[in-house]
Amino acid sequence: MKSARRFLGRAAAVVLAAGGVVLGATATAGADPAPGCTAGDVTAVMTGVSASMTTYLFTHPDVNDFLTSLQGLPKSQAKQKTQDYLAANPQVRDELNAIRQPGVDLRNRCNIPLKTEIANVI
Repeated sequence: MKSARRFLGRAAAVVLAAGGVVLGATATAGADPAPGCTAGDVTAVMTGVSASMTTYLFTHPDVNDFLTSLQGLPKSQAKQKTQDYLAANPQVRDELNAIRQPGVDLRNRCNIPLKTEIANVI
């Protein structure tokens, strides 16, 4: 039951982060968004990334367990542990980067900053 709650908490964080990106993209846009950069487009891409990450974590319990173990740690400690883990597991790093790549491409194509001001409000 605890795992389900943790997963739901993480899923909620991903949804909130995606929402922050969507709101940040629409808030900074000012003019008509570039093709493929509407709030709907951003939401669709981030939903796909989230679904792919969910599938990956459930099919790679070792990675899921590692990421779950980071909950509650100070941000700097979680960041260092993650960097160490990914350095020791380059295949996992590459697979996670591949899953995240559509979001990175979208942010670059649509000029969406990684941290948007609206994301800090949520």
